[in-house]
This record gives sequence, structure tokens and C-alpha cells, in this order.
Amino acid sequence: MATIAIAAMTTIGASAQTNSLYSQYIDQYKDLAVQQMKTYGIPASITLAQAILESGAGTGELARKSNNHFGIKCGSSWNGRTTRHNDDSPRECFRVYSSVADSYEDHSRFLLRQRYSRLFSLDRYDYKAWARGLKACGYATNPAYADRLISLIERYQLYKYDRPEQYRQIEDSTPAVIIHQLIENNGILCVIAQKGDTWQSLSRDLDISLKKLLSRNEAPSVSMPITPGTFIYLEKKKSSAAKIYKDKLHNVRAGESMYSISQLYGIRLKKLYRLNDMEPSQPLRAGMLLKVR
Repeated sequence: MATIAIAAMTTIGASAQTNSLYSQYIDQYKDLAVQQMKTYGIPASITLAQAILESGAGTGELARKSNNHFGIKCGSSWNGRTTRHNDDSPRECFRVYSSVADSYEDHSRFLLRQRYSRLFSLDRYDYKAWARGLKACGYATNPAYADRLISLIERYQLYKYDRPEQYRQIEDSTPAVIIHQLIENNGILCVIAQKGDTWQSLSRDLDISLKKLLSRNEAPSVSMPITPGTFIYLEKKKSSAAKIYKDKLHNVRAGESMYSISQLYGIRLKKLYRLNDMEPSQPLRAGMLLKVR
């Protein structure tokens, strides 16, 4: 059984929209990949191509909900948070990360295992050898895995990030441009909050009035903090979760709140309380099971 899951994705280059999505992902995470290359010696082109392929350029469910951009399954050594996701088998265990940066870091450490040791004897600039080496080491079961990585690297010229001195990296003193990809959750148009986002900046960047943005996300005021990875809705949330959650319960984790759960599923907060016959004054405890539909 493969340790890594490949996210369902649109065929590479199938449309201009896909091209734009990939380009946005690259712009957003290229410096993170270069940082990992400098620390661990893994070509940035390989890291970026794997992340794009495994996460559907950040749009896959594991990436959106768990910050898992490389489809890494739990394994016996993992002691962090987990989630269940249908892959080769139903409800397989996958790792959950606090941030995308943590996912990139764990991916690098994952490749330090003995199983992949031969990769580090390869030329760091030979992305084709690294792609084929990953497949030979059993990183993925798809027979076309190496070719897909190489195709991504060449189509989007990811090899230039293997030589970071040849491109102009954003200076640390210059604020990075935050790109928000419009997606849907529970059939509602939304974006995923990123580090540095505020209600005011999102209102400006997404061209929606601050009043509407706060209302549609049931935020009492602009002083309410935004947690990176949270869905931020541009349309009104619904009265229940998507149909796929019918007869399924949400297992409350430590640190979650009724608000964070309502944002996760795109449910209005009052409806979530009503579904579970709860009052706002009632405490939420880890391990509780909640109806979301």
C-alpha cells in the first residue's frame, strides 16, 4: 500500500484556469520550497511539483482542511493530529498540520528516511533523476508518477527555483502578496484564510464590503482574530453541511469551537447549535460527537 495519496486533479494544462491555478500556487509557495532545499538538499522543483500534484495546487480536501499538501498518511511514527480520508481504501488515516509550512517541513523529513537515501547522492539540479528516483523508491504507485512530475517541472519552469540565485526572490523586508484562490465549500463561494489576513484586508482584496464579510462569516467585529486555514465565506452559510455528511458525526477535537466547526462545514452557527440541541452557554469538550446535517 502506498504511503502517499495523489489528490484528484484536473489534467495538466487542460484549461487556462488550471494554468492560472498552478501559477498562483507556485508564486505563493516557491520561497517555501527553496527554503526546504537549502536546509535539506531536496530540489525545490521536485518539492513544488509534488505539492501541486498531491494537493491539486492546494485545492484538494486534505490541503484545504488539514494543511496536508503532500498526501502523507499517518504511519506508525506519527503522534500528531490525524484525519480520515478515502484514498486507496475508505477512511484512511492522514496527517494534519497546523500550517502549510509544517507540511513542507514534514515532507522534507519524510524523505530523509533510509528508504529514500539514494536520492541524496543524485545531482541536485537533475530533476529528472530525482523524479524517477522517487518512483523507484516507491513514493507512489502510479506508474506515470515520474513523468507527471517532470511534465509539471518543465511546463512551469520549476527548475529555475533549483538555482535561486537566478531569480529574484522576495526580500524579507517586503510584504509578500497574498493570493486567495476562490473555491467552494458546501456549495458556498469562499477563500482559505492565510497568515497575515485581517477582515479589513480580505474585504479590500476580495472586493466585498466589510459589513457583508463580517455578517456572512458571523464575526461580531473586526477584532475577532482569523485563524490561517479557516474558510472565509463570501456568501451566506447554509443551514446544514453538504450531503456527503449525511448520517456522519463530527468528532470534536481539542481547540475546536462551535464557531470553527461551523466555518469548517459552512453551517450557520445558530443552526449548528439547533441541530445538536445545544445552547451557546454549554461547554464544548474534545470527543463530543456533533450532527452537522
